[in-house]
Amino acid sequence: MELYWPATTGEWLAWLSAAITVIFGLILFFAPRVALKIMRLQTKPERPEAISEVRATFAGFYLGLGLSALVFSQPFLWIALGVSWGFTVFGRLISMMSDRGNTVYNWMSVLVEIALATGPLLFAFGFIA
Repeated sequence: MELYWPATTGEWLAWLSAAITVIFGLILFFAPRVALKIMRLQTKPERPEAISEVRATFAGFYLGLGLSALVFSQPFLWIALGVSWGFTVFGRLISMMSDRGNTVYNWMSVLVEIALATGPLLFAFGFIA
């Protein structure tokens, strides 16, 4: 088995989305406190297990899905990656409407997440070759 290198624009968009997902996962895994600061979150000193939640739940998902898409390069994995980022956008928008989260940070995150969702979906459904 070898890592498939993208050849077309659509493949590059999907591949870059997966690579960025892996980079996010690596940051969450190896620097969870830094990642929490970037996301404007903090843990309570009396709850050190919160860091393991970042490494396990957040990083594990990002790394697992991102690496699977990069290594296997199959249409259903690109769809899973795009749909996952799409639901991330949906959740953020719902939070912005119902939790008073209408901030510049959230709008910038929405733009990044839409880009990460769009690339793999356009490629997987054949809109970009």
